[in-house]
Amino acid sequence: MSHPDGEAKFWLTPNVHLATSVGLNQRLLREAQSIVENHLGEITNAWHSHFGA
Repeated sequence: MSHPDGEAKFWLTPNVHLATSVGLNQRLLREAQSIVENHLGEITNAWHSHFGA
């Protein structure tokens, strides 16, 4: 997830959790994780559609 102040990478399995981040405060990281969790199905479906896995 990218933001003007920085970026974050999240692992999706076995559960959503932060892998790395640069420049984001805890509030932004919580918000980003919430967005990823709320859209996990869409993200997973897009991944499988694109990569055929």
